[in-house]
Amino acid sequence: MQPFLRYVLRGALRVLFKGVIGRPIPERVQRAWMVMVASSTLRAGDTRTERGTWGVPGEWTQHRHFVDGRVLLYLHGGGYTIGSPRTHRALTSHLAAAARCQVLVPDYRLAPEHPYPAALQDTLAAYRCLLERFAPEQIAIGGDSAGGGLTLCTALAIRDAGLPMPRALVLLSPWTDLGLSGETIDGLDAIDPMLGRAWLQRAGDAYRGNLPASDPRVSPLHASLHGLPPMLVQVGSDEILLSDSRRLVEKARAGGLDVRLEIEPGYWHDFQIHAGVLDAADAAIGRIADFLRDRWAPA
Repeated sequence: MQPFLRYVLRGALRVLFKGVIGRPIPERVQRAWMVMVASSTLRAGDTRTERGTWGVPGEWTQHRHFVDGRVLLYLHGGGYTIGSPRTHRALTSHLAAAARCQVLVPDYRLAPEHPYPAALQDTLAAYRCLLERFAPEQIAIGGDSAGGGLTLCTALAIRDAGLPMPRALVLLSPWTDLGLSGETIDGLDAIDPMLGRAWLQRAGDAYRGNLPASDPRVSPLHASLHGLPPMLVQVGSDEILLSDSRRLVEKARAGGLDVRLEIEPGYWHDFQIHAGVLDAADAAIGRIADFLRDRWAPA
């Protein structure tokens, strides 16, 4: 059954996501389409979500039996131009359930209406808000795709501002190089059912504004990574951002950082979104939960 489900999902994503989002159509249309596609994903049971403002507007998801003092600041993906807490509710609910934690997803501002540094300003505001209630060792930051890149940029900005660092970082298929220089950008384009160079190029150009694509403020692969907390990086073997993860991990290890890389054979970008359907996604979420529990301060 699992091979069949994987086959069906891969085909559906190629048609419904890459076949639509990858086209040069207005962001408002892409955003509405992504909401519709995301509505097919399954939420975890025993979780509840509420909207509010925590530095910036966002959503707060809790498992019924959450452990106080475990907080994940989660930054959604979408190429900095689409996506929202709503499109990632299934994924964040599974993270909350597996790790028995609270998850805050800020509704950060999107490009092209709000290019850099708007998203970073919003995620920093959310982190500062969490610091008013929680100790830094009780907070982790995570994100997928562009949200993974934004997670790194947020951690770097926290470091450079002299704020206390979060306990850990979780990076799912992170987009770390807006210059699209990785060998898998083109090498795996025909295999990846979700992403293509053309869409990433448009989204990156919209987000970075006047900054060059190699600027470390938008491409953390080119930043100095010293002082960052332990990192878990998960990526699929069949996605064009694979080399973004590999090069990031290689650089982090060369700098003596604590980083773990997990490459899921035969899977695609953000496969964890299919938790509750794909066994590989459930297992990956479980490993994220184990990683976080091992690093959070005792409740």
